[in-house]
Amino acid sequence: MALMIEYLSPPVGRDDARELARRELQKQIYHRDEPSFLDRLLRRIGDWIDSLFDHVPGDHTGGSGSWTALAALLLLLILIAAAIWWRIGNVRRNAAERASLLDDAHTTAEDHRSAAERHAAAEQWPEAIRERLRAIARDLEERVIVQPRPGRTADELATEAGLALPDHADELSAGVRIFDDVWYGGRTGDAEGYGRLTELDRRLRSARPVPLVSEGTR
Repeated sequence: MALMIEYLSPPVGRDDARELARRELQKQIYHRDEPSFLDRLLRRIGDWIDSLFDHVPGDHTGGSGSWTALAALLLLLILIAAAIWWRIGNVRRNAAERASLLDDAHTTAEDHRSAAERHAAAEQWPEAIRERLRAIARDLEERVIVQPRPGRTADELATEAGLALPDHADELSAGVRIFDDVWYGGRTGDAEGYGRLTELDRRLRSARPVPLVSEGTR
């Protein structure tokens, strides 16, 4: 992305700078994010341009001050484009890297709980959160609330377990969102998120699936 500036072109004033920013931010790369983000960004850019020109001494329709303002604007737009491009690439990489929650190794729910506690003691929150969710998944498999199935993702676990345990469906979805935010959303995780998964694990250990109702008993 680049904006070509002719050295012999007339100086850029406030209105021209706002129009340049509007046109630049209408390019396709900016529309890949949420519309609300674009609207907020456009408003903030416009307010920033107004503030910048208000503090430039002299005539706002030209002069060295307006060129300084435009150079600062171009730098800002480049930084915004780089940030959005990095975010888009990061989201695509994360989506491609989503893998099964449990691997092929023979482990028990208690194995994962112990690993989670070790990571939590070291304040390694992403690893602690992952191991606690693995403990939940393995526990549900061990009690045949969900059928053991290789390749199950965290989102699939929330869906399948939520059907069997409808009273806990919202809690399961919330717990998986904590995991997704850490492992696929780039968040660092914290003790609060780990604590919520630990409490979910505790509650699910005493949960019982909804019994199936046969046609003859309806």
